[in-house]
Amino acid sequence: MNSTSLVRASGTVRARPVAPALAPAAANVAAPAPDDKSYPAARNTAQPFDAGWFDNLRVNLSAAERRVATLPGRRSVKKDAQAGWLLKAISCIDLTTLSGDDTAERVRRLCAKAVTPVRPDLLAALGFADRTLHTGAVCVYHRFVATAVDALAGTGIPVAAVSTGFPAGLIPHELKLKEIEASVRDGAAEIDIVITREHVLTGQWRRLYDEMRDFRLAAGDAHVKAILATGELKTLRNVAKASMVCMMAGADFIKTSTGKEGVNATPLVTLVMLRMIRQYEARTGFRVGYKPAGGVSTAKTALDYQVLMKEELGRAWLEPELFRIGASTLLADIERQLEHHVTGRYSAFHRHPIG
Repeated sequence: MNSTSLVRASGTVRARPVAPALAPAAANVAAPAPDDKSYPAARNTAQPFDAGWFDNLRVNLSAAERRVATLPGRRSVKKDAQAGWLLKAISCIDLTTLSGDDTAERVRRLCAKAVTPVRPDLLAALGFADRTLHTGAVCVYHRFVATAVDALAGTGIPVAAVSTGFPAGLIPHELKLKEIEASVRDGAAEIDIVITREHVLTGQWRRLYDEMRDFRLAAGDAHVKAILATGELKTLRNVAKASMVCMMAGADFIKTSTGKEGVNATPLVTLVMLRMIRQYEARTGFRVGYKPAGGVSTAKTALDYQVLMKEELGRAWLEPELFRIGASTLLADIERQLEHHVTGRYSAFHRHPIG
């Protein structure tokens, strides 16, 4: 199925840039080592607002549903290959705590788990004793950015801060910009912003573009993940348009959800967003990352998302530079699966605390 059978767009599309040769990652071959940095990508640059890029977007719902329905039967990742893919998934997790009862000590424990996500004896049994393995980032509220930065000093793990009135995004625009700036001053290297859903629901695309552009400018060198809250955007067409507008305004990643909506990340929404990333790269040459968040809590689900990323966008999107999974309990289930691979036994979930 080509991209036009799912999402129809108008406008001139530039020739797709020639990519360097990519190593194969077939389902029966273990994924590359988690510390592999083979796929650097230039940071996305904002494009001039052009409604022609998205005005005529249409989503073929039945085609999208058929594509998603094929996922369970398309790939079977087992044994050593599964262990390899799960180790790669760990390197792409934004290990997250966003609870009202968060404390500095909980955040420090979470950071310790991010540094050592899998027990050393399991890594040794898997042949990874000499490898550096850690999560892609630690994601917290602004209140705990400085705490996390201190706890992760010297590890190379970035701190991501949720911002702009997370999760609803309904505080004044000026306060949103100040919150971004404050998190960057405290050391956040990544900012997860929430868009104003009203701009999407009322078709005010230029306002959404201007908002996203301001967020990108306020973040400076910190990378920006645009949370679309897809469960509240009503239609897949809105999801497609919001994805394109946010990328056009300079978003480094597009992200499904805050994790607080009634419906969060789903394969169907993911497929539409990935097709928009593909179209954006074809137009501009820039690679934009993707982050599903909310509801990705099992190793099996993580594998499904990895397969979809590989099939839709290619090998480069299996690296933390372009793929993150927002999760809190996922890491515990992955560690359980790795222990089962090594010992043949499943341990109790509570034996794998994360924070």
